[in-house]
Order: sequence, then structure tokens, then C-alpha cells
Amino acid sequence: MTESYVKKLAAILLDAITDKDPLVQEQVCGALCALGEAAPEEALGACEEYLRQHEKLAHPYRTMILRAMEVVVSSHIGELDKAKARAVTLLASSEMTRAKDLVCDWQRAASDVLVAVGKRFVGTVMEELLSKFQPGALPHCSVVQTLANLAASNVFGMVPFLTSILSTMLPMLGMAKHDATRVAFCCALQHFSESILEYLADLDQAPDPTVRKDTFATDMLSAYDILFTHWLQSREAKLRLAVLEALGPMSHLLPGEKLEEQLPKLLPGVLALYKKHAETVHVSKSLGQILEAAVSVGSRTLEPQLDSLLAALHAQICVPVESSSPLVVSNQKEVLRCFTVLARCAPDRLLAFLLPKLDASNERTRVGTLQVVRHVINSAASQMEVKKPFILSSMRLPLLDTNTKVKRAVVQVISAMAHHGYLEQPGGEAMVEYIVQQCALPPETELQKLGPDSEDLTADSVRAISISTLYLVSTTVDRMSDVLWPYLLTFLTPVRFTGALTPLCRSLVHLAQKRQEVGAEAFLIQSNSNVTLPSPYAITARLLTVSSQPYMGDGRGAASLRLLNALHRSIHPLLGQRWATTIPPLLEHLDEFTEETLSQKEWEEKLLAFLRDTLAVVSDNTWICQLSLEMCRQLPCYNGLPQEKNFLYKCVGTALGAASSKDVVRKQLRELLETAGHQEEAEREGLACCFGICAISHLDDVLAQLGDFMRSDVFRKSTGIFNIFKERSENELEKLKGTVILCYGHVAARAPRELVLPKVESDLLPNMFRYFSTKVLGIKVETKDPALKLCLVQSMCMASQAICSNAQAGPFHFSRKPELVAQMMEFIKAEPPDSLRSPLRKKAMLACTYLVSLEPALEEQVRADLVRHCLHSVLSVLPDPEGERDHQESLYLDTMHALEDLLTSLLRRDMTPQGLQIMVEALVPFHNLGLLIGLFSPRCADLWPATRQEAVSCVYALLYLQLVYEGFARDYRDDVVERLLTLKDGLMDPDPDVLFHTCHSIGQIIAKRLPPEQLISLLLTMFEGLGDPDKNCSRAATIMINCLLKERGNVLLEKVPELVTVLRSKLRDTREEDILQAAQHSVYLLASQHCAAVVASLLGSPLPFDSHTCTLWRALAVEPGLTTQVLGLLLDKMSRDVPFKETRAFLLSSSPGREATLLPLAATCALYEVMSAPASGPAVLGLYPQLFAALLLRVSCTVGVVLPRALQAKERRSVAVAPAPRTLEPCSSAVEALQAMLLRGGSEDVVQRMELEGGWQLLRTSAGHEEGVARLASAMAKFAGPRLPLVMAALVCTQGSIYEIQRVTSTGFLAELLNSNVVNDLMLLESLLDNLAARQKDPCASVRRLVLRGLANIASGSPDKVQAHGPQLLTAVLGGLDDRDDPHSLVALEAMVGLARLLDLMEPRDLHPVLPHVAIRIRPFFDSEKMELRSASIRLFGHLNKACHGGGCEDVFLEQVVGGLVPLLLHLQDPQAAVSSACRFALCMSGPNLKCEELTAALQKHLREGRGLHFGEFLNCACKLLMHHLPDLLGRLVSTSLFYFKSSWEDVRAAAPMLTGFLVLHAEAEHRPQVDLEPLTAALQLLLKDPAPLVRVKAAETLGRLGKFA
Repeated sequence: MTESYVKKLAAILLDAITDKDPLVQEQVCGALCALGEAAPEEALGACEEYLRQHEKLAHPYRTMILRAMEVVVSSHIGELDKAKARAVTLLASSEMTRAKDLVCDWQRAASDVLVAVGKRFVGTVMEELLSKFQPGALPHCSVVQTLANLAASNVFGMVPFLTSILSTMLPMLGMAKHDATRVAFCCALQHFSESILEYLADLDQAPDPTVRKDTFATDMLSAYDILFTHWLQSREAKLRLAVLEALGPMSHLLPGEKLEEQLPKLLPGVLALYKKHAETVHVSKSLGQILEAAVSVGSRTLEPQLDSLLAALHAQICVPVESSSPLVVSNQKEVLRCFTVLARCAPDRLLAFLLPKLDASNERTRVGTLQVVRHVINSAASQMEVKKPFILSSMRLPLLDTNTKVKRAVVQVISAMAHHGYLEQPGGEAMVEYIVQQCALPPETELQKLGPDSEDLTADSVRAISISTLYLVSTTVDRMSDVLWPYLLTFLTPVRFTGALTPLCRSLVHLAQKRQEVGAEAFLIQSNSNVTLPSPYAITARLLTVSSQPYMGDGRGAASLRLLNALHRSIHPLLGQRWATTIPPLLEHLDEFTEETLSQKEWEEKLLAFLRDTLAVVSDNTWICQLSLEMCRQLPCYNGLPQEKNFLYKCVGTALGAASSKDVVRKQLRELLETAGHQEEAEREGLACCFGICAISHLDDVLAQLGDFMRSDVFRKSTGIFNIFKERSENELEKLKGTVILCYGHVAARAPRELVLPKVESDLLPNMFRYFSTKVLGIKVETKDPALKLCLVQSMCMASQAICSNAQAGPFHFSRKPELVAQMMEFIKAEPPDSLRSPLRKKAMLACTYLVSLEPALEEQVRADLVRHCLHSVLSVLPDPEGERDHQESLYLDTMHALEDLLTSLLRRDMTPQGLQIMVEALVPFHNLGLLIGLFSPRCADLWPATRQEAVSCVYALLYLQLVYEGFARDYRDDVVERLLTLKDGLMDPDPDVLFHTCHSIGQIIAKRLPPEQLISLLLTMFEGLGDPDKNCSRAATIMINCLLKERGNVLLEKVPELVTVLRSKLRDTREEDILQAAQHSVYLLASQHCAAVVASLLGSPLPFDSHTCTLWRALAVEPGLTTQVLGLLLDKMSRDVPFKETRAFLLSSSPGREATLLPLAATCALYEVMSAPASGPAVLGLYPQLFAALLLRVSCTVGVVLPRALQAKERRSVAVAPAPRTLEPCSSAVEALQAMLLRGGSEDVVQRMELEGGWQLLRTSAGHEEGVARLASAMAKFAGPRLPLVMAALVCTQGSIYEIQRVTSTGFLAELLNSNVVNDLMLLESLLDNLAARQKDPCASVRRLVLRGLANIASGSPDKVQAHGPQLLTAVLGGLDDRDDPHSLVALEAMVGLARLLDLMEPRDLHPVLPHVAIRIRPFFDSEKMELRSASIRLFGHLNKACHGGGCEDVFLEQVVGGLVPLLLHLQDPQAAVSSACRFALCMSGPNLKCEELTAALQKHLREGRGLHFGEFLNCACKLLMHHLPDLLGRLVSTSLFYFKSSWEDVRAAAPMLTGFLVLHAEAEHRPQVDLEPLTAALQLLLKDPAPLVRVKAAETLGRLGKFA
């Protein structure tokens, strides 16, 4: 029976082997292996029988079965007897040789079975294999392959057989005609050779130590003859490669003399294959093995083959390596291995072949050759030692190659040379220079040279690897120190090496430090070195100049300064100690900033200060003159680098200023003027700076040189009337003049002030203007060159500033001042009025600013013209093109600041009314009395007391004019108006409170005497005064406005809308806090007299309310009485209209489409604004119940309601411009109003709790509204209990609402209140229960559901009251379970959830009679499609079990427990986590009712919450305990699980067979009859055809477990 059943299971599994899913196939194999674990011989027999019976089974499936057999054999090889081993061997041999054609997977699987058997029964396997390996007949290919694999896997077992195998095989080689057979023989020979070599290598561990290499020499030679002579010539590439792979190891077994004899034929034959194969790695590998064998026997015939070998190998190395082709990379490695062999045996021939190849122009040839040279330098160092000069000389042409790939290869060769001492030889300097040249490559140029087909060299570009190589060679190769030092110094000054300065400096610093450690003498740069080194002056000038752009070139500033510090002894002996303290702060400064944040001007000043300090320390005129001369020599090096050249000019000026030799100074200044590039603006500026700095110490010499230069032929030559290059010469002359003018300006700015003043009018200015204009035929002609104009203006600005800042400027009389001002005005007027293209305006106004303060004073008309022209020139300009926005904006702001400084300077020069009048040319026009008083009255608080007095006098006069206009006599004196005169003293008081109180009194007087028809005009004018820049005046205007509104506001009813509009606009135009408060007070005053009108006007404001309208709403909350009135009006308007209207889309379809109505929406927003004001608190407290109920219901009826289309578009536009702080969305606005009401009503804790719990967000959504209402009710119960009676009363009144959603909301709120004990404390429980019970028949299912939830909430809110109301609650819940009017069973769901909460609190006598009924009623929900119903029913089932614990009803309920056991176990695999969790709880509660302590403990252990569940492990444990303690349940449990074989959930369907398998597995023999194996096996067999692969996998796994029956 057992054997037949195992075979039956195996047959079912074997039938399933044809499944299309690979995972199922693998599991079937695993199941067969599992059967093999239980009964290996029977399982192997079943597989053997199946294969023999199903001759037509496709080979992929036969392969799977053979794989399973191979696993069983490998695992149980020690348990198999010889008979079974022989049977398996025969089957595998048959399967392997069944097909004459080559079927790799099938035959390989069969071969693997034989190899597995051969590990123990090698004789049996060899007997079978040799029976099919008979002399005179070709064996099957797989037989040969199996022999090869056996040789590889069992070296010691197979080598003793190889002599006989080879003797049998050799005659077969000539008979093999098919390529596949020949390939198999080649593979066998390869593995045989490798096994023999491995055997011989481990001869001390071999079973037969007498085996010798020559034992196999004859056979291998015979095989070699056939393979090489015949098979290698085949057209089949696969065969040729197989021959090659065999010849490699075979060559080591050939007799030495025979190998020597065959080499002349063997090597050309192998080399010829390079042309026949694209993938040449096998050729190269075999060639390397043959070369090693030839060298090992000391072959002499190898030498004649070298030329062809080298040519072929070189061609291979020149193949471009593709990073994505590992075969090509491997081939390169094998080829280089061959070169290594040749380099060690024939270095002369190798180099004689390789080095001429370096002269080739072909990129691939040169790169490949360089690669080989680098390899042999590293791998054959001893053989290459004497060849170093030869190799170095051959690098001449590669150094000139511009190809990027060649450059990279050259750098790599030089790196190898450095490590092996090549660069110490003559010619090594050229290699070092090459590396430095590559370090100097500009990165962008290097990348541009890369074509679209080039390799990506970004990561290891030529420049990057050159920099890395230079640093590594400098720091890690000790022998290179003497080569690189001081040779690297020669690369510092040439311009072409600028890009390499940073790596050069770093390497030199390291080398200098190493030499410094040796000793001072070794460190000093010797003048008699064999290289031409730059002078200390050249090094200093170069490094200092390039440091001016410190972040360029990978941070060359810091590197240059560090090198300067390291070379201090060579620069000058006195500098060491000084530079040790001055250079580190410069380096720290660079570390603190980046290229973007560094101030270039500040950095250059630091460097110049460093230079000045250095010159002072040296204090050697000869040294300083030499330095300045070297700086001048280096100036042409920086053509095209304006910033560096400009800085170098400053350094020249600094050095000349420190020189004491006047002849040297004059000579170099003259040369600078003659050689400078005057066409470049930056160079003109730099030269001028140089002259200015030099003038600090040598003013007379500088002026003398400028004068001599102006009188020289340079100017006269360019002004010849017949000059044929007139246009070009005139342009050059203009630039030259600009340079000279700038020089004079900088001289004036920098030279000592006491020396400059006497020369300003006598020397500096005349020379500036002399070259700005010329005379033609006696007529003065000014230049039109804008650059020359700018030079003159800039120089004038510097000269004027120098005069003004001098201590002697006070008594200085500048006679040419009017002329200069007039010239500047001409420049300003000549500028285009509509654009700002240059800084000429700015500089001209700055010059005028300095000139204005000098004597003599300008005439009044000149000042007026200056102000007018400057204002017109600047204020008429608009920002220029967008492409230069940043530059234009900066220039515009600088020009505006210059204008401001000029006007300030003019005012300071003439602080009189006449002076002010020049800038104020128009008066504000007057119209009527209200307007005039509105203009003058705020000036009563002017910052200037005199103005206040005049303003009061004006108001006084205007009021008397009005009295005269009304008919009073001119000499009439009005007591009210006369009070104005008495208030003047109050206006002079320094106390602000007194001042503004006086303004209030003035407002009262105006209010009493102003005619009614003038009131609105006065108010509107004063509203304009709110924006007065004088804050006192604007505040006075607000005080007077409010005074007028208070005194006369009762007559303004009709003007309320207009006034509200004006207030809104003023709030929009100002940000002053005083004005904002006053405007709010104004609307409060209006509302206190016209409340309904103000509310109506504000409600009419466009939605959404802007911030200014919101401010006005909040102003209505100042006084509780007014606030209560406003809130009442708004509540009325919010409730009067319908909250929404159905849209046409809603009427035509079933989907809701509702738009909010405007008036309730506006009233809701207004309520929020009013209640957001802190002062509204008392009013909100008074209306707390009404506000809460109204706003909560407003929230409910706006859920899902959208804005009207017009407002939707407006909202989108406003969000696109700037997101609004508050949304206009109807529900959100209602929620925010409710939040504001609670905050203001003292319920801050409610708001915070809702915020923390996300309740406010839930309230806004249709899906979360009920939960949001519940959380609100919970928060109210906890934090606002005393307010609940009135709130509840207000909500109860709304439960008859026509809007279903409002009934749902109110019911949900009241239901949640029962969740808190506060209703019991407030004695509200009975009324709440009665109210909810009355809604049980509500037509809305949601209301009925919420009623059940509320009744269940008593369990947590008032648990002590549950027993008192038990029957009532139980009746209601059971009625909910039987609710027939709810198609979605949501009421039943709520009933189950509620009953689960109530069970623990009810009287047992009320509960026990209904437990079975409830269990039966909820059982259908266990397998419901809805997750919530499954979860709730299963969890309730757990509570029902819990209610039975110790209650005496366990026996009655046991039937229900057993019936639910299988569903609970299987739904642990439910796709929904909530259902799985409920099953854990229910199973834990069911355990005690099964009366099995061990099972109960296991359930508690595996299923406790928070513990990860390994389902298979748990199911195995549970089934084991069930079968041990409750074996009689086996049949029932298995039959129940069969029901779930058809479950709609894949995971449950997969879990069912697992449960079945574990149950049967752990059942005792006497209880197995309970299970009908036939239907079970049939069902599992059917599951093997399930559409879900997972189910098929589990079915197969279970079938494997059923093998335990055996």
C-alpha cells in the first residue's frame, strides 16, 4: 500500500512536471526530492519507471526529472545499494544517449546523474560508459563529455583510467567526422590534460604516486597530431576553438623534443586563427600556454617565429578596447601575458620590433604599442634595465602626438618609467616636461577634442591622470626627488604652463619640504645647476600675480602662496620669519570664502599689503629694482588676461614706490607708457593705478614723466594732417589720451594731499583738459569718444574727492569750479534720455557732488539748472534690456544714489528757503474748503513746530472765510474757532500724547463748524493724507477722521458704502500700524451708528475677502454689544438662504453636483473674521450654543459643495498670482469659522485636540466627515463639558432637518457624546438614549448605523450603565444584525462592532441564550467579499468565545468553535491585514474553549499582536497539537479545508492544501481512516491545474508532504 501510494503521488507530481510556470516546475522537482527524502529508492524507481513509460515526453521535462534524480542521488549516495546505483546508471546512460542529435540540457542532466553516481560507484559508471566507449565504434558525444566531467570532478579516481581511455580514444579520433563529436573529444582531451597536470602537481596526495608525465606523452602526441594536423583546419569555428583550448594544456604533456619539432608549425597554425575568429581570447590564452611550455623546455626554434608572433600579438593589442566587451578586455590581458613571456626570453627582439612602431602615425598602433611598452617595463623590469636609454629615445615622436588617447597612453608609460628609474637617464627631462604640458591642458579644450565616437575620458582624462601622476611621482617615488628638484621650477614662469601651476606648486612644496628636512644647503637653489632656473624675482612676480585670481586653475592662489613660503630662503634670506606670519592669514582668508563670495578688491588689497610689507622687510634698493624690472618684463605675458595684468600693474607701482633710485623709477615709468596696450580699457586702468600708487612716493617724478610723454613724438606723430591711416591713428590717439587723463586722476587720488593741492589748478587739471579737446584752425573741438569722456569724468571725480577730503580744503578757492560743473552738466545733457548705457551720468554727478562743497559757491541759476538737468536725466530713464538685467539694475541704483548725494550736497551748501525752493518748483493746487482744510489740518502734527503753527493759522483763516461766506461779518469772532489760537501752545509740547490730544481738539472744532456738504470732501481728503510720509501727519489725519466720524457720523448713512470702500483702499495702500488701527476704529464708529448698513456693505465686498476687508470685519469686534449685534445679523444671513443649489449636471445625472450660494458663504467668511478678533470673546460666549450648532450644520451641508463657476475661476487666478492665506472653498471656510468660534469661546483645547488628531481635515471630506464629527464630539466632551446641555438642545432641534446630511451630522455628534462619561455626570444619558432610540427607524441607513454606534458607545462612556440597559441595547443590536433595508450590510457591520464592545459588560444571563444564535448569524460574514465585514464578524466571534470562558456554556458553544476553526486558520493568510489580525484574536480566544492548554499556549505564542507570523511554521505546530489532543476532528477539519480549495482569494486557496497536508502529516495511524484519501488526492491533483502559480506550487508541496504516509 505504502509503496503504491508513494508511486501514485510521484505519478501525480510527474504528470505536473509539464506545467508552464518555471516556479511550479521547480516545486514539483522539490516535491519529488521530498519524496526521495522519505523513500529515495522508491522515488528514484518511480522516476525511472515514469521515464521508461513515457518515451514521448518532451526532453525539457525529462531534463527536470533527471535533475530531481541527480539531487536525490547526490543527497543519498551513501544509502543507495549497488543494484539501485546500477539501475540509475543504466537509465541515465540510456537517457543520455537516446537522442543521436545534441540536446544540451537533457544530455547534460543525464550526464550529471552519472557524474553524481560516479563519485561513489565510479567503477559501475565507468563500466557502463566504457560499454558505450568500445574500440572501433564512435561513442555518443555525451559519453565523451561525461568522461571529461568525471575527470574534472574526480581527479584521483579518473586519472588511473586515463591510460586505457586514451588508448581506446586515439583510434576513434580518426573516425570522428562530425564536428560535435570532435568538439567533445577536444573537451575530453583538455580536461584529461588538466586533470593529469593537477594530479602531478599534487602527487604527494595521489593514490598512485608512481604516475609520471611521460606516461601520457606518447598518447598526447598522437592526439596532438590529429588535432593539429586535421581538426584545426576545420571550417567550423567552434571546433577550432575547442582544438585550441585542448592544445594549450596538451602542449605541457608533449615530449620536449617533439614540442621543439612542432613549434615551427604549431605557432603559425595558432596565429592563423586570429584572422578567423572575432572573439580571440581563446587563441591568445592557448598561445600563452604554448609559449610557456616552449620556454620551459628551452626551445631554440622559438626565435625564428618571433617576428610573426610579435606582429600577430601587436595586431591584437591594437584592437580598441570597448568597456562593454569583457571578452576583448580578457583577450588584451592574455596578449599582454604573451608579451611578458617574450620579453623575458627575447627582450632585444621585442624592443627592436616594438619601438619603431612608436613612430607610426596610426592612433591604434601607437596606443597599443605604448600599452605593451608600459606592460613590459613593469613585468620584465630586470630584462629592460639595460634598455632604458633605447626606450627613452624612442619616445620622441609619441611626445608630439596630439591625439587624446595617445596622450593618455604616453602619460601611463611615463608613470611606469618613473617607478623604474628611466627618468634619471638622459632624456628623462623631456618626459617630465611632457607631464607638465598635459597638466596645463585647459579642461574645456580637452573635452571638445573628444568626438562622438571617442571613449568617455571625463573620469580619467589626460589632464586628470597627468596631475595625479605628477603628484604621485613627486611624493611616493623617492628616486625622483633629484630628477624633479629643481627642474620643476623652470615651468613656473612660462605662460604656456599656466594651467599646470597648481599641481606644479603642490609638487614643488612637497619636494622643498623633503629637501628642507635634509638640510638648508641642500634646499637652496644652486646657481650652478645644470638647468636654467628662473630668478627669485621672476618666481616672486609670477606667483604673486597668479595669486590675484586665487580660485582659478583648481585653487592656484593658495598653492602659489604655499610655494612662496616654502621658497623663502631662495627668494631672500630675510623673508622666512616674516612670511611665516603673513602668508598663513592669507591662506585662512581663502579658506573662509569661495569664488562667488570672495571680494576681489579686498583680496587684491591684502596681496598688495603683503607685497609692501615684503619690500619693507627686504629694504634693499637693488633687490627692489630688480623685482620691479622683472614685473615689467612679465607684463606682456598677461595679454588677454586683463585682471591679472591689471593687478601686475599695481604690483609694479608698489615696487617702484618702494624704490629709492629715481633714475630707475623714471626709466621704468617711461617704458610703461610707451609699451602699454592703450586700446584695452583694463590695461589703461591698470597703468593709471600703477602711476597713482607710484605717486605716493614719487609725485614729482610721475608728473614729470607724464609731461615728457605728452610732449613726446608719440602724440605729434598721430596728429599729422596727411597721415594715410588717419582713422586708425585718431582712435589710437584718443585711447592714449584717455590713459594719460586716467593717470592724472589716479595721481590726484593717491598722492599725498598736501602735495596735490598746489598742483591741481596749475598742473593736473590743465593737462587733463588739454587732451580732452583740441583746436582745429583756432576753434576748440571736443572729442566724441565716449571712453575718453568717461576717463575725464572719472579723473575729475577722483581729483574733486581728493580736494574735498583734504584738511586744507576749507580755505581752498577752486577758481575753475564753475567751468568744471558746466562741463559735467554738458556730459549729463548729452546722455540719451531713455537709456542708461554707461556709468557716465553717475560719475559726472559724483564729481559735481564733490565740487559743490568747494568755494566759490555756485550761482542760483546754475544750481537750479543742475538740479533740473540731473533730475530729468535720471528720473526719465527706465530699466534696460532683460539680458543685462542684473548689470542694469546695479548701475541704475548706483546712479540714483549719486543723484541723492548730489541733492544732499546742494542742500547742505545752501540751507535756506531759497535753497530749498530751487528743488521745489510747484505747489499743490487748492479747490474747496473741505479739500483745503483736509490738506492743512494734518500738518498740525508736522515734525517741524513752525509748520504746525502755520497749519493751525491756515485752518483758522479758512474757517473764518467759511463764516464770512455764510454771512457773518469780517470782524466777527466765533468762540469755537477762536479756541484754535489757544491750542497752539499744545502743538509745541514735546510730549506726543499732548500733541495728538491737541490734534483731536482741532478735529472737534472743525467738526462743529464745517458745513454738512463739505464733510465728505474733508473726509476723503484726509483719507488721502493717511499716506503722508511724515508719520506724525498721517497719524494726525487718522485722529481727526475718527473725531469727525464720532461727532458727525449720524448724517453719513447714505455715504456708508463709499466710506467703507475708501477705508478698504487706504488699508491696501499703507502698512503703518497707527493708520491701520485708526482705519479699523473708523469702521467701528460707522458701525456703531449704522450697523446693518456697514454689515451689508462689507458683505457686498468681492469674494474672497481681501486682507483689508478682513481687517474691517475684525474692527467690528471691539465692543461686545456691537459684536453681538453683528454676529446675530451674520447668523441670520447664513441661515436665511438655502446653503446650496443643485446644478444642472446634478439634475441630469446621479452624481452629486452642488454649488454654494453666495450670501451664506459670505456670511460664513465674515463670521470667521469677526470671531478671529480677540475682543469678540464675550459676544461669542453669549451665543456659544447657537454659533456651534449653526456652524457645525453649516459644515455638514457644505461637504462636497463647490464654489460657483465665477468664483472658481477667480480663486484659480488668485492662487496662480499668490496663494491666499485662506481658501474660499465652502466647507473649509465653514470649518475655519467653527475653529475661530471655539477658540474665541474659550475652547482652545478642543481646537488643539482636533488639530492633533486630524479631525478638521476629516470634517472637510465626504469620506471622513462622520469620523471628524465624532472626534469633535469627543473633544467637546473632554474639554467643554459644561456647554454640552445647551449645545445638545440646539442640535436635537435639528434632527428633523430636511437635509439628510444634517441629520447624520447631529446624530453622529450625539452618538459620540455617549462615548464619554461626561453625559452621565451631566445627567444627559437618559435623554440621549431616548433621542437616539427614536431615530432607529430613520429612513436613512447612515442615521440608523450611527444610532447603533451611539448605543454601543455606552460601553466606553458609561460602562456601569450597560447592565441596567442591557436588554434594550441587546434588542437594538440584534435588530441591527437583521436589518433588511441595508443592501451593503453597513448597519449589520455596526451592530457586530457594537456587540463586540458590549459583550464583556452584559449580564451573562442576558447574553448566554443568544450566543449560538449570534454565532450562526455572523458565520456567513467570515467569507464575505468585504474586508470590513470579514474583520468585524471574526473579531466578534472571538468575543463570543471570550464570553464563554468559565461561564459554563463551553460545551454548548464547542460546536461553533470547531466549525470556525478552519476559516480562522486559513484567513490568517487573508490579503487584508485587518482580517488577519482579527483571526489572531479569535483563535487566541477559541483556544480555552477547545480545552487544550498546550494548544492554547501555542496559539498565544505564535499569534500575539506585534509578533511576525511565519504561517507555515505556525500551521505545522497547530496541526501537530490538534492531531495530538483532538484527533477525532481530523476528518471534519480536512473536509472543511477542502471547501477553501475553491476560495476566491489566491493566498487562502494556497493555504488550504498546506493545512490539509499538515493535518494528515501529524495524524496517527488509527485516525487516518477518517480521511478519504481519494477525494483529497483528487482535489490536490485538481489544484495542480489552478490558474494561480502560487496555488499550484503549494499543491505540489503538499503532495510531497503526503509522502510521509510511507
